[in-house]
Amino acid sequence: MKYLLRLVPIILCIGFFFSLPARAQEKLSYHHLVLQTGDLLFVGAKADQLSGAINRVTQREEDASFDHVGILEVSESGIYLLHASPEKGSVREPLDSLVNRATAKDKQLAVYRLTGEAQASIPEAIRTAGTLLGKPYNWTYVLNDSSLYCSDFVERAFRDAALFKLEPMTFKDPKTGQTDTYWAEFYRKLGMEVPEGQPGCNPNGLAASEHLRKVGYLDLNYLR
Repeated sequence: MKYLLRLVPIILCIGFFFSLPARAQEKLSYHHLVLQTGDLLFVGAKADQLSGAINRVTQREEDASFDHVGILEVSESGIYLLHASPEKGSVREPLDSLVNRATAKDKQLAVYRLTGEAQASIPEAIRTAGTLLGKPYNWTYVLNDSSLYCSDFVERAFRDAALFKLEPMTFKDPKTGQTDTYWAEFYRKLGMEVPEGQPGCNPNGLAASEHLRKVGYLDLNYLR
């Protein structure tokens, strides 16, 4: 009897795994990396264009160089990313879609997980993220309630738990102390002043949170 009782949790876990669709089974675990609802997916930055401009003025750690972030949701129908996408606005899309774009641009995808008591904030964050879907992308990066950018989307989703902080934004190149030339031209074309010092957030700032730990990187070759 004791032996049978020990088998029950194992049987339940196996039953749950095989009840998932084939694609979800395939992607829940690979190379010892298991994805969970509430994990944050960070997209690696490149050296040029908008990606490089974001990273130049926000990078904090040598091994954390990101220009985009979203929230993972694992369900019976597959794995989805909830995020504010420059291409699509605030959406819930299959992880495959982002993987394909990241692969085409040769970008890394890093998975971070909430630690300790912060895990309890995930269900409410997913519900809040659902209410943000459909909003357009915020190309000014000045906070408002009608449009969102990626880290803004994540910060708002977890805002009730106060996991992430809004900080004064900077668009200055730390090497020169002057406004980065990309951002100066970017805001000139928008017909507005560079919003230096206004409250905001960014992927590198979120990745540095004490409430997160890095789990690892997705193997893009495996996922394709």
